[in-house]
Amino acid sequence: MADFTRRGFLATGLAATAAVAAACAGSGSGGGSSDSGGSGGDITLRFLTNHPGSSKATEQELIDAFQKANPGIKVEMLDGGKNYEQVAQKFQTSLTGGTKPDVVVVSDVTWFNFALNKQIAPLDELFAGAGLKPEEYVDSLLADTKFDGKHYAVPYSRSTPLFYYNKDVWKKAGLEDRGPKDWDEFVQWAPRIQEAIGGDKKALVLADSENYIDWVFEGWNWSKGGAYSDGWDLKFTTPESIAAANQLKEVIGKWGRLVTTPENDFGAGLAAATMQSTGSLKTIASTAKFEVGTAFLPGPAGKSCPTGGAGVAITEGISAQRKAAAMKFIEFLTNAANTAKFTQATGYMPVRKAAVDEPSLKEFIEKNPNFGTAVKQLPLTRVQDNARVFVPGGGEDIGKALQQIATGGDAAAVLGALQKTIQGKIDSQIKPKLPK
Repeated sequence: MADFTRRGFLATGLAATAAVAAACAGSGSGGGSSDSGGSGGDITLRFLTNHPGSSKATEQELIDAFQKANPGIKVEMLDGGKNYEQVAQKFQTSLTGGTKPDVVVVSDVTWFNFALNKQIAPLDELFAGAGLKPEEYVDSLLADTKFDGKHYAVPYSRSTPLFYYNKDVWKKAGLEDRGPKDWDEFVQWAPRIQEAIGGDKKALVLADSENYIDWVFEGWNWSKGGAYSDGWDLKFTTPESIAAANQLKEVIGKWGRLVTTPENDFGAGLAAATMQSTGSLKTIASTAKFEVGTAFLPGPAGKSCPTGGAGVAITEGISAQRKAAAMKFIEFLTNAANTAKFTQATGYMPVRKAAVDEPSLKEFIEKNPNFGTAVKQLPLTRVQDNARVFVPGGGEDIGKALQQIATGGDAAAVLGALQKTIQGKIDSQIKPKLPK
């Protein structure tokens, strides 16, 4: 069987369909654009989803509850594949003349291209009609999909990185039961952690370039005063970004390793710590034979943790009636009670501020304090840098550069070349389409 990474799929699949899809976007053509989905003028919405966090059964429960509360609107769930890249591929394909969905799951790295090419609709004018109040959502999560003053998706399956550590190793190393305050403190601790875990095991494992080191390192870079970009102004070659990359190189070179599945290596006891998605909590908790600790990402609060995951968007080119019905479904899907339900089923973050006051979620957090760490960190997250999430293939380019540095490359030289690559993509693929 061919070894398809998530990134490889995105690069090949989206590139193959982008040109023709852009030509068809917003045309209103394609199967199923009519408003009638049943007798009596009922609307049948099509919801294209990859069922984030193995959530298919939960999504169907939410759909059933929505249909019961809104008898004039039916929702058909369409299988979008196993990950965000595959659902993006299927959405692109549908725009070339297939059956267009009305609602689609879009990730932090796929939505912007759809918005730029007018393939998903701006949502702000639909909010009031559906009773959706933007201020009720976690600010950084809603802001993630804002472009040119308009929101293009509503938060759905959202996550952040989290610092995981082996409490047994920490105790053996004589460390306090907490995460490091910053990466400088981790460097101070690392020799003791390495000695405590012993053998060919490592103090820290991180994701490799195919599995989003560019995401987990983003907060590390911020914590040192660096950034990938400020708006469209690239910041890879600033002294702060170079210093952060050199610290990554030191940590991986002396006490760490880049791996395909850091959550599996950490859960198997092959490393004393890792940074991985909050969505990995269940996997780690179920596999670890030791007491797992969780902490905020190292660095100043509010400056060290990026958001991640996906939202739900509405396809451009469908009728106003379908858009209104779609927004009503999205509001229901992400209301406080339902996001609390989805959170408990999947491990994704509650996207509504009031969800943390839902009795079921409060009880869940009490029983799962490590999940509580993620919820407490959530209001301190910040929106990701354009260079990673808005530039086609930007995250992949950054990941490859970071892996090159972590395994011995010269940080200044590699980041200099990276900046030229990313700038070229911005100039050729983005700037011509930006609003004047």
